[in-house]
Amino acid sequence: MLSEMLETAPIEFEHVSSLREARRNLSEGTYRAVLTEADLPDGSWKDVLGLTCQLAPYLAVIVTHRCADDRFWAEVLNLGCYDMLAQPFDAGEVRRILTLACAQPRAKAADSDEPLLRSLRLVS
Repeated sequence: MLSEMLETAPIEFEHVSSLREARRNLSEGTYRAVLTEADLPDGSWKDVLGLTCQLAPYLAVIVTHRCADDRFWAEVLNLGCYDMLAQPFDAGEVRRILTLACAQPRAKAADSDEPLLRSLRLVS
């Protein structure tokens, strides 16, 4: 369902399924945001946050979770993520959060004057 919502968003997404793939893509490409599921086959959203802090500290990290509550949302924000998307997803909210995340000054690539609406999505 999220994939269908993202098809209509004005953002180009590159999908990967592991932290290893994310590391490679982040070190080789320019992205504005990272959308990650909370649990991945080889790690968690905290690992993704650490990876982006190491390789691309200007990226906005957004976490998705199917059992999220206020406590989880607070943890995600307190540890430095941009936001969290709870499931089930609302198409308008998904587009709003991702568009705003890509527009944030901290999401701009250091070597780019033009905003690129390109994001990396980690899914298990």
